[in-house]
Amino acid sequence: MALRGTLSRLLRTQFSTTCQNRTHSVAVLGAPFSKGQKRRGVEHGPKAIRDAGLIERLSNLDYPVHDFGDLSFQNLDKDEPYMQVPFPRSVGRANKLLSEAVGSAVASGHTTVMLGGDHSLAIGSVEGHARQCPDLCLIWVDAHADINTPLTSPSGNLHGQSVAFMLKELQNKMPELPGFSWVKPFLSAKDLVYIGLRDVDPGEYDILKELGIQCFTMRDIDRLGIQRVMEVTLDHLLSRKQRPIHLSFDIDAMDPSLAPATGTPVNGGLTYREGIWITEEIHNTGLLSVMDLVEVNPVLGASREAVEVTASLAVDIIASSLGQSRQGGPIAQTQTLKDDTEQLRL
Repeated sequence: MALRGTLSRLLRTQFSTTCQNRTHSVAVLGAPFSKGQKRRGVEHGPKAIRDAGLIERLSNLDYPVHDFGDLSFQNLDKDEPYMQVPFPRSVGRANKLLSEAVGSAVASGHTTVMLGGDHSLAIGSVEGHARQCPDLCLIWVDAHADINTPLTSPSGNLHGQSVAFMLKELQNKMPELPGFSWVKPFLSAKDLVYIGLRDVDPGEYDILKELGIQCFTMRDIDRLGIQRVMEVTLDHLLSRKQRPIHLSFDIDAMDPSLAPATGTPVNGGLTYREGIWITEEIHNTGLLSVMDLVEVNPVLGASREAVEVTASLAVDIIASSLGQSRQGGPIAQTQTLKDDTEQLRL
């Protein structure tokens, strides 16, 4: 066991491609976009997260932070639904722009944080990352699987279909939507893990089962504990090869009591401690390359306090993924559970 741990750390040290998380700089990129679903307001998510002190918090860490501001998305005059999918051209165009921006940031050596916007933006974010780092793996933290196709989706909303655009195994089940001719599937089902699922549509359930995708529902988290869930997740994705991680975190993965200002809340979500444990463990790998934080919707907060609580939680999640510990300082990437136990004994 000790030899395996030493070998793992050695492999991480030798991981020196462009896609390595060298934690020397962070790029923050806003994507104020909402047409992947029908409820307005989520386009104000990037501003709400910044207003909650994101840049100041990240600036307290040990590397430079570059806020590249928000992308500008033009409205299309004509964007009729296609197969009951609303705004396909707008969503496709926005994601192409985002793909180019994320790819550029990754190529420049930045660990990149994309602030949404709705979760349809992950199509462009992950695709742009994959262009630079074809061997990436994806951790999808969400109450929803977002793996519907236009043929299975009850609503047609593209924020519930993001993953389906990425998977090679679904290539023959995805009709060609206007606006998405530039997207070619790039991810294998074995390179994806879900955490926090608790609202999965019947068509999604069939896809997950058919493809054998590694999923941890909230029931699994209750049964196994978040520590074991993360051990299995990282072993599943990294045991064969150390490679860049893309973390796509929907704020509705958290329990609505903690994140009320979001569009599709589902009771029984992650606790604060579980959410932060996930991001701490991902940071500890030293392999985080790109992170999405999406679906903060200030318009849907019942009060100013509800909005502030949700946005502040988003800041905590991002800062934790980039190395801020719950003790207030940076987390050492070689920290282990054994180290924590020794500290407690002291």
